[in-house]
Amino acid sequence: MARKPKEQRNEEQRVRQSELRARKRAERRADRDDMARTLLWLMIRAAQRDPNPRKALDGLRDAIVTELEKQGFHVKYAEDDFEALAAKYARNLNPFLKKRHLGTTSDDVPTDPASGSSS
Repeated sequence: MARKPKEQRNEEQRVRQSELRARKRAERRADRDDMARTLLWLMIRAAQRDPNPRKALDGLRDAIVTELEKQGFHVKYAEDDFEALAAKYARNLNPFLKKRHLGTTSDDVPTDPASGSSS
């Protein structure tokens, strides 16, 4: 069987990815970035409640920056970016923008396909 031309493969992939994103939006599924952003916010907020918040934040920052450094990221920039996020998260109870495609009320929450109840 002959291989499809690259342009055709790319177009088919674009269509598949577009359909996947649309389905995830319709299902209101959080993606990896949504999960990671929320987890980091929760970790920073927990560190700020520690009896020694600066020490806890420094430990969290060092752990994250070490892993980013292993991936090839610049240490100073990673530290600066962490500190900026920590400062932003310290000011706001919930610093995230509302995702417009998810609606505004809990009535908009679709039912869980497995159980038939709201998730």
